[in-house]
Amino acid sequence: MSVSTGATSAELTDPLRILWLKTELLHPVDRGGRIRTYQMLRQLRRAHQVTYLALDDGGSPPEAVARAEEYCRELVRVPHRLPVRGSMAFSVGALANLLSPLPYTVTRFRAPEMTRRIHELVRGGRVDVLVCDFLFPSVNVPRDLECATVLFQHNVEAEIWRRHAEAAGNPAARAYFASQWRRVRAFEGAQCARYDHVVAVSEADRELMRRQYGIESVSAIPTGVDVEYFRPGGGGGGAREPANLVFTGAMDWMPNEDAMLRFVADTLPRIRRSRPDVTLTVVGRNPPARFRALAGATPGVTVTGGVPDVRPYLERSSVFVVPIRIGGGTRLKIFEAMAMEKPVVSTTIGAEGLPVRHGVDALLADDPDAFAAAVLELLANPVRAQRMGMAAAARVRSEFGWDRVAEQFSDICARAARARRFTSEMEPA
Repeated sequence: MSVSTGATSAELTDPLRILWLKTELLHPVDRGGRIRTYQMLRQLRRAHQVTYLALDDGGSPPEAVARAEEYCRELVRVPHRLPVRGSMAFSVGALANLLSPLPYTVTRFRAPEMTRRIHELVRGGRVDVLVCDFLFPSVNVPRDLECATVLFQHNVEAEIWRRHAEAAGNPAARAYFASQWRRVRAFEGAQCARYDHVVAVSEADRELMRRQYGIESVSAIPTGVDVEYFRPGGGGGGAREPANLVFTGAMDWMPNEDAMLRFVADTLPRIRRSRPDVTLTVVGRNPPARFRALAGATPGVTVTGGVPDVRPYLERSSVFVVPIRIGGGTRLKIFEAMAMEKPVVSTTIGAEGLPVRHGVDALLADDPDAFAAAVLELLANPVRAQRMGMAAAARVRSEFGWDRVAEQFSDICARAARARRFTSEMEPA
């Protein structure tokens, strides 16, 4: 179903009753997917009635429930235990899943109780639009609902698994990733086709889904940033350290782990040949043991684990690095660093989907030699680095505040609901 009804924003101002599905509670708001969802919902809640239906594994801090009112009118939790990555239960589940046509990254979120609660909440026309946030809750979404349906795709998930398969050095790991990629691609394509509308987070992702899955009802919204929060001086981090590199990101997300393992092993030594005083700070929750071991054996590398506020670390940095070679969607961390007036060096995949201009907003480089050269150039030219950071900050402040992004998302939901009502009225009684 297309949502191009011709309605203008002025015609779409009636409050919507939104049922928002997620596989987790949002606090602490400490990684990209949670940040995007939290900021979007915080804006949407001002004009619409949001019910947030989430799986709850019992591991969230008390604030996760207490602070849910910041982004929704009603919180509905479905208890659901998830095996911890790397645990015996996780490994057993992954092996058992080899016989399933669905990828393990999806089946571990299957929860019949969530399906039952969706039916209960939607029944009788009590919901205008259901939003499935990320692909994973979709395994629990029933068909033929009495409301419009929107799939919010933070990534093209199959693309992440394809890149994992390409980057894997171990043949067994490569075979496993390739198998999961094929399953994710099949599941993702089927799910994209069943929703009234799909929302991507970049034009690149929108075009990829159109081409790969043959869908037309897909729109792109830009990535946003909290321009009031991420501002120089806001974090109280102190003076800039002249040779400090910083990376931020949840370290239990495989693309971040892969990026920093490779950076510390391959790129950092290249940088230190010219600048032995360079230090690296890696900020992000749950760093895996193998990365901690590598960092511990490398002088000048600090691993913080989870922190309540990344701004002090950004404040003290000289260059923000994003050496990601696997991933999808867009990296909010880049806009956050830019808003803090920090010069950024990223791979093209790291900056994928963002309107980042090489040499203007950031420097882009892919192989370790080129990445090291870009970092060294900014360290050697602090005036250029400062100008780049200030120009990038001015751009994100003027174009990418969350209020603008949420307004676009709200219009998409309103058009989907309007189109669904029109279709229902046209159907024979």
